[in-house]
Amino acid sequence: MSNAPESTPSTPTQASPRNQHSHHRRVAGWREHHGWSAAASLRRLAARPFGSLLTIAVMGLALTLPLAFYLLLGNVQHLGDALGQNQAVSVFLQPGQDAQQAQLLARQLDARPEVVKVTVKTPQQGLDELAKMQGFSSALKTLDHNPLPYVLQLQLRPGEGAVAIERLAAEVRALDGVDMVQDIGRWRQRLDALLRVGNRTAVVLAALLALAALLVVGNTVRMDIASRSEEINVLLLLGASGAFVRRPYLYAGIWYGLFSGSLAALLALMIEFALATPVAELSRAYDGKLQIGGVPPALLLAVPLASAVLGWLGARVVSAWQLRQAS
Repeated sequence: MSNAPESTPSTPTQASPRNQHSHHRRVAGWREHHGWSAAASLRRLAARPFGSLLTIAVMGLALTLPLAFYLLLGNVQHLGDALGQNQAVSVFLQPGQDAQQAQLLARQLDARPEVVKVTVKTPQQGLDELAKMQGFSSALKTLDHNPLPYVLQLQLRPGEGAVAIERLAAEVRALDGVDMVQDIGRWRQRLDALLRVGNRTAVVLAALLALAALLVVGNTVRMDIASRSEEINVLLLLGASGAFVRRPYLYAGIWYGLFSGSLAALLALMIEFALATPVAELSRAYDGKLQIGGVPPALLLAVPLASAVLGWLGARVVSAWQLRQAS
């Protein structure tokens, strides 16, 4: 019978204090190097202010163009909505229709789901409006009777598309007693088509300019790496990893993107400020019904973050390629 002591099983779930201490040191070193890389890359940008500001300005202007185009398209959309609200569908009744027939047709059209309100304009009201226009007052005095018909103005529900308006106009034209229908469907359809083209153009333009910003950062980082090739070779010979070497350049790309995106957001706000006075005058011309919008705050905040990601991506691709060439 053996008297050898029984061996106690090891517990792999519990890490030894030495391993835990080594892990904490690696994490602390990793965090310290990230902080040093961010500060060092920022100091490098400050050491060459002219070149850094030139790169940031080029990227900022490139990122401002999609924002300006977005602002323009959004306000054209608001203008189209305001014009659509001001220009209701006008239904001209046939000559000889009296007030009772006009009211009956108005109630019939008011029951339609697309119509919010129906206003009946009498021939006398139409004649009074013509008399207020320059050049018509003297000509109207020669008339022995009022030739104008009753007119029904249909105020449509907000958000009605051009196809729905055109269909409504076609159905109203077929009603008894209706002589002519003046609708806004055709020009709204053209405006919607132009806006769709503009939106697609804005997306393509934003993609191309984002690619241009990425290439600008990549080229700047490439030149920076090329100027420090000897230093990088020494680090690689000493056993530094590729991630360790390229980390400062990645932060440089982030700084370039962040500063250029902030510049683009600032320029977009300056464009809004420059257009504030003429836009206010245009809104007053439409009795305050024209609501002009600016770039949403969420988009302005997202631009610096997105451009920082673009800068990191450009620096990541170029630095990886450069280090591969050097190794």
